[in-house]
Amino acid sequence: MARLNEAAVKQIKEICDRHKDENTPLMMILSDIQNEYGYIPLEVQEIVSEKTGIPVAEIYGVVTFYAFFSLKPKGKYVIGCCLGTACYVKGAQLILDKFSDLLGIKPGETTEDGMFTLDALRCIGACSLAPAVSINGKVFPKMTTDSVAKIIDDYRAGVYA
Repeated sequence: MARLNEAAVKQIKEICDRHKDENTPLMMILSDIQNEYGYIPLEVQEIVSEKTGIPVAEIYGVVTFYAFFSLKPKGKYVIGCCLGTACYVKGAQLILDKFSDLLGIKPGETTEDGMFTLDALRCIGACSLAPAVSINGKVFPKMTTDSVAKIIDDYRAGVYA
């Protein structure tokens, strides 16, 4: 979505219209846009502002406050390494570091091929499975640094497609 084409602008406006009767539509609008495009750049925020009358500054504040919204495109596979207390004490930082080393990116970044985004998460609610990693909603329990390379290879090969 480097430059919005007419169809994208029309769809964003339709998303806004779909939620116009809601008391507080912004979260639903942004969520639908995020689900559709994978991120919410400033150009899209300006269209939402025009359609809803909500100032761009307020929209930007919401997009940057909530971790599930993004200003930049995310990879096809979003790897979330849990760093919550249970995961952290069982070596989650080492697992995050291994993903980072093998993918050549830091948390919050996306690989050049657009395949992977690496995120450090505070808690994914899988404490009994610690250390846990989530990739596009699929939880990998009791992770070890030795299993990281295979998981990356499996995703590259389309095993989890």
